This record gives sequence, C-alpha cells and structure tokens, in this order.
Amino acid sequence: MTDYGDPQLLNYLIMAKILIIDDETGILQLMSKVCKRQGHTTTTCLTGKEGLSRLDEISPDLMIVDLKIGDMLGLDIIEHSQQNHPNTRVIMVTGHGSVDSAVQAMKLGAFDYLTKPFELADLQRTIDLALKEKAPGDSTPQQAVTGSDELELYLSRSQLIGKSPKISKILALVEKIADKDSPVLLEGEFGSGKQMVARHIHNSSKRNPSPFKVVQCSALPEDLLEIELFGHPSGESESIFTRAAGGTVVIEEINMLPLRLQSQLVSYLEEVDDRRTQGNLPTHMNTRVITTSSVPLEKCINDDSLREDLFYKLSVLPITVPTLRERKDDIPLLVQHFLNRYAQTTHTKKYEVDTYAGKLLEHYPWPGNVGELQNALERACCLCEKNHIRPSDLPPKITQKVEITDESVSLKQEVPLGKSLSEYIRKQERTFIRETLKFNEGSREKTAGMLGVSIATLYRKMGLKVEREKAEIG
Repeated sequence: MTDYGDPQLLNYLIMAKILIIDDETGILQLMSKVCKRQGHTTTTCLTGKEGLSRLDEISPDLMIVDLKIGDMLGLDIIEHSQQNHPNTRVIMVTGHGSVDSAVQAMKLGAFDYLTKPFELADLQRTIDLALKEKAPGDSTPQQAVTGSDELELYLSRSQLIGKSPKISKILALVEKIADKDSPVLLEGEFGSGKQMVARHIHNSSKRNPSPFKVVQCSALPEDLLEIELFGHPSGESESIFTRAAGGTVVIEEINMLPLRLQSQLVSYLEEVDDRRTQGNLPTHMNTRVITTSSVPLEKCINDDSLREDLFYKLSVLPITVPTLRERKDDIPLLVQHFLNRYAQTTHTKKYEVDTYAGKLLEHYPWPGNVGELQNALERACCLCEKNHIRPSDLPPKITQKVEITDESVSLKQEVPLGKSLSEYIRKQERTFIRETLKFNEGSREKTAGMLGVSIATLYRKMGLKVEREKAEIG
C-alpha cells in the first residue's frame, strides 16, 4: 500500500524537473500546464537544438520529447540523453503512424511513449509512473488531483455519449463487467467508437488510476508488433502488458494479427489465466485485455485467418458497437458534445447549428460513423462565421446527398442538395419518364398518352430529337 505520508516520496513526485520538447506551441503549453498543476517545474523548448542545450544545462528528472521536432529527430535527443543523462526518464510523443519509431525509442531506453492524439489523463498517469521509477522504494505515486478545465475536457472524451436503446444497453453492460478481469471483444465498423467503449470500460473500473495502452495491429510490421506485444528477447524493450501493469491493454484490429503472433498471444493468455487461478499473478501480467475488430471474428475463423482457440480466449464478453446509422437519436447529443469540446480547446465562444444544418446532420447516413461526424463538425467550426454553423459550412457530400422519406408514397430517395432547382426538376422528369416507359414496355405512344404530353414533348424532355427517334424506330 502506498505510504503517502512519506516526505521523501512526496517531495520527489511534487518537485520533479520536467523538460518538454515539441514544435507545436499549443501542445507544448498544454503539456506544461498539466505538469505544473501536478506540482512539477517545467522547461519548454520548441526546437531540438534548444532542447539539447537545456537538457545538458538542467539534467531534468523527466523529459517529454516529440518524435519529429523540425530541426532534428526526437530519437537523436533520446540517444544523447541516455548517453549523458542516464538518470533522466524519457517519454516520447509520436503520431499514430509512427509507432515503429516509438519502439525504437523504447530500445534506446525511453520509459514509455504516447500516441497522438492522447488523453491528458494518460499523460498524467505516464508521468506519475515514470517518476515512480526514480522515486525511492516501490510505492505507487499518488494520483494527482487537478481542477484543470483542460484535463476535465480530455477526460470527458472517454465518456460514452448517447441515450439510444443500443448505447443504453452497452452502458448497462459496462456497469456489470467493468471490474471483472475477463477479456472483452468489441466488434463494429470503422469509426463506430470501439476505442471509446474500451476507454469507458477502463474509466469505469478499479483499474482507472493505472495506464490505458493501445496497440494497432494493422499499423506495425510483424517484427515490431511482436516486440510491442511481447517485448524484446534481449530485454531492451518491455512489452505493452508490462508498461500497462494494473491497467488495460487494447489490441485494435485483432483480425490483422499474424498467425504466428496469435499462437504467442494464446500462450501468454493461458499463462495469465493459470497464474491468476493459482493466486500468484505477477504485477507485470495483471492487465485487462480488450480487443477490437471491424470484421466479425467468426468470419475470420472460417477464412482460416484467426485461430479458433484465440477467438474463445478473447470473446468471453463480446460487445457489438452500433453504427451511427443505428443510433440516430444520439446525433444531436454528439454534435453538442463535439462543438462544446472544440470551443473549449480553441478558447472560443459556444458554437451553434442552425435548424436546417441540424436536419442535414441528422439525415446523413454517416458511412464513416462517429469519426466522420467529428471531422465534419471540426471543418464547420473552422469555416463558419460568428460561431454559427450553416449548411454551406458542412462538407458538400452531406449537403448534396440527403435521404428523405415521402410518407405519401412510402418512398425513400436521396436529394442532391446544392444543385439548381431546374437541374433537379429535369432529372426527376427523366426518372419519371423512364419508369413510365418501363411500365409501358417501351411504348412511347402509350407513355406520352399516360403522361398527357405529345410525342414531340416526350422526346424533348428525354433530350432526344424526333428525327433521330423516328430513324431508330424505322
């Protein structure tokens, strides 16, 4: 149990010197603010050259460094730090597609890495864990409490937004399973919010103070994915399970995991089960495993791309995450959530959506699900005037392709909003004429009579010349 009364431990955690190197001013300031509100002193640098200089000057307890800074690579700074300041813990910040470089950083001696965009709560936890490694004894650092608006904002990202029946069912299920250790399988389309559900499970559980780590199977080549999941054989780099000790590991797109690594994962999970049953599970193996897939895993078994024993290991608690099309009642709530969040992150006043733009958002089918909705709203916030979002601020594909229902004829059709009225009427006329022609088995005379127009008018509206038609008939 942590002894929070230990002055030596508290002093170390509260008074740590942290160097932050990142060429994005906004992110740099935000990370610095989080560190300061935890009680640490920070030094910030926008360039690698300045960062190296300050590193040698202050020899910090912890360094947070971006992978690509502009004038040099973060890996070079990490290498210099390990050679000249071996007692400085390092956290690397990297983009989603550069996880292989993060693994390189781990080999060079970095404590951990964070993938952008990351939760500030995860940054806070990772800082605590890194400093704990330097602190005397084997205590777990006290979770810092802060009233930061930014932190509350980022924490809200992990809330599952919605009141539709399908989301309500998931929320009720999460309440039941949050504190269990059994693996969870989340299936659903890309962008449906599987990682959000995983975060909600983690944040609702007793594991919440511990790390939440994500590995994307489709983002890494097989050799790097093996190192990330199981560590380097030489011990140069720890596995994601070790780094997430006590917390949650999310393995995204498990259907993309190579068969050789599937076999290793089965063995690892069996060892975890055996040790947990015997009551001697070591700390570094005590993690909750959540996997996600955009393809039904039972289909993968039939295709021989997934081991059946792995499927049964991972699908103890299966959850299907609904598409946004299946939970349209939640769209207004999600719209408000994303707009509030954007206003807070950009420090602007509240955004509003006019009535017609709101209807367009509700009727669009959202093939990209929640992710597409979020991107569409961010675009609208950038383009709108006086924080008032109108249809013209939305992406063209939303305003030009809206499905409507004509209850009088039980017909669903897509309306190409943004086109001129005359162009739309001409198109509708042609469609109506074409369908009437089919009904009359191609007879133009019968069609003209049914429509109440002359043959010449029929040809004109079809965009054909009478002479040409007569020639074709003859």
